[in-house]
Amino acid sequence: MHLVEPITCFASELQAVRRDLHAHPELRYEETRTSDVVAARLAGWGIEVHRGLGGTGVVGVLNAGTGTRTLGLRADMDALPIEESNSFAHRSRHPGKMHACGHDGHTAMLLGAARHLAASRNFNGTVHFIFQPAEEGGAGAQKMIDDGLFERFSCDAVFGMHNWPGLRVGQFAFNPGALMASGNLFEIRIKGKGAHAALPHLGIDPVMVAVQVAQALQTIITRAKKPIDAAVLSLTVLRAGDTHNVVPNEAFMSGTVRTFDDRVTDLIEERMRRIATMTAEAHGASAEVNFQRYYPATINHPAETGFAADVAAEMVGEANVLREFEPQMTSEDFSFMLKARPGAYFFIGNGDGAHREFGHGIGPCTLHNPSYDFNDELLPIGASFWVRLTEKFLA
Repeated sequence: MHLVEPITCFASELQAVRRDLHAHPELRYEETRTSDVVAARLAGWGIEVHRGLGGTGVVGVLNAGTGTRTLGLRADMDALPIEESNSFAHRSRHPGKMHACGHDGHTAMLLGAARHLAASRNFNGTVHFIFQPAEEGGAGAQKMIDDGLFERFSCDAVFGMHNWPGLRVGQFAFNPGALMASGNLFEIRIKGKGAHAALPHLGIDPVMVAVQVAQALQTIITRAKKPIDAAVLSLTVLRAGDTHNVVPNEAFMSGTVRTFDDRVTDLIEERMRRIATMTAEAHGASAEVNFQRYYPATINHPAETGFAADVAAEMVGEANVLREFEPQMTSEDFSFMLKARPGAYFFIGNGDGAHREFGHGIGPCTLHNPSYDFNDELLPIGASFWVRLTEKFLA
C-alpha cells in the first residue's frame, strides 16, 4: 500500500479530529460546531474558505500552478437521530444523536487531504473541498447546488467516498453506472368509519382495508414489474386504533420504495395509488396516497469511475480494487451532484468491526446501527487516496 508519508505522520491528529466530531454529533442542517471545526482547520492551512452554502455547508478552495482544470471532492458532515450504545471515551455526548454512518470519518479524511495538498501544492489547477450538510434525509447536496455550488465553484468532475462495513480495510469498491438506488417515501391513509368492535357492521373497518392493501402492494413487485428490473417495496409502519373494543376511524401505513430506474418508480407509484384507492372504495372506505421521491439513484459516470479505480489500484494494488461492485439498495444524495456534473461515488472498506475499542455496544458494526464506529485505520488511506486522485486529475 503506497500511502502519502506526511499523512501517515499526522494520522493520530486526524484520529483526534474524527473522535472529537464523533463525540459532538449534529443532525442535518444543525452542523454549526462541525462546520466551525472544518472552516477553522481549512483557514489555518491557508485555504480560502466559503460558508453558508446549504445552510451549514463549507467549501474550501485551493489553487496551484496555472492550470484551468477544476475538481470537487465531497464529504458529508451530519449525524443520525440514534441513541449510541457504545461506551468508549469518544461516544456521543448528545443523547439521541450519533455518528452511526461514518460522516465523522469522511470529514476527517477530506481534512487530511486538504492539509497535505495545501502544504505540497503538487497539482496544477483548482480543487474544491466540499463539506456538505444534511445527507441523512435532508438533501443537503441539492441545497448546496441550489445555492450556486457549481456556478461559484466550477468542477470539471466531482467525487465522493463512503466507508463500507464488510469490505476489508485497504479495499475500494466501484461500479460504472448504478451504485445506489433511489430513495422514495410512501404514506397511505385509509379512512373508514369508527364503530363498537362488537358491532362492526355499523362501521367501515379501515384496519381490514389496510391489511388487504399491504398484501396487495407486494404484487407490484412480483407481478407488475419486469422480473429483471430491481426494486424493493418495504412497508415499515402500520398503525391504527387505541384500544381493543373500538373499530377506529383511520389506519395509516408508510414505507420505502427503492429502484435504479425512474420508469420502474413511475410504475410502482401508479399501481400503488390504484391498489390503495380501489381497495378502499370496494369496502366503502377512502384512501389518500402520498408518494415522495427524495433521492434519485446514484449513477456513476463510467470514465470518471474508471479513473478513480485506476488511482486506487496504483495505491493499494489491483487485487484490492473491486471494479464492478454489486449495486446497493441504500440511497445517497451525492446522486444530485452526479446529475449536475460528471463524477463517481465509491466505497472504502471499513472492516468487520474488530477495530472497535473496549466499550462498544453488542450490536454489529454496520451502518445506522447504535454499535457502529468508524475505523480510524481508514483515515490515512482515504486521505492519501484523495491526494493521489487530485494530483493525477490535476496533473
